[in-house]
Amino acid sequence: MPTPFRIDTSRIDDISVMVLDGQVDAHTAPRFEEAIQAELTAGHQRIIADCAKLTYISSAGLGVFMSFIEEIRESGGDIKICSVIPKVQATFEILGFQDIFDIVADVPAAVQRFRESPVKEA
Repeated sequence: MPTPFRIDTSRIDDISVMVLDGQVDAHTAPRFEEAIQAELTAGHQRIIADCAKLTYISSAGLGVFMSFIEEIRESGGDIKICSVIPKVQATFEILGFQDIFDIVADVPAAVQRFRESPVKEA
């Protein structure tokens, strides 16, 4: 049975908000990767990963975040992570994600962080 996972992407001004719903594991990580790549291809370098509905993330899912962050930051963008449930937060903390990513309370807080740091020219 396929792992339930959905990504809904919307925009707030120049920021892409990706709502991750379900589980990101080895089977669903490629869809997550494709969604981020689609945003980058469209020229969207400022991404919020809304994890309120994310119930599980495996090393494959964590790898998706890691595989894009350097490229995005080099082009003047960033990925902000928000609304992380405790189970997923524990996984992020074990791997030191809080030292690499800006993890904030919710989408409005993530938008505010982007507003506080203007886009840098690549």
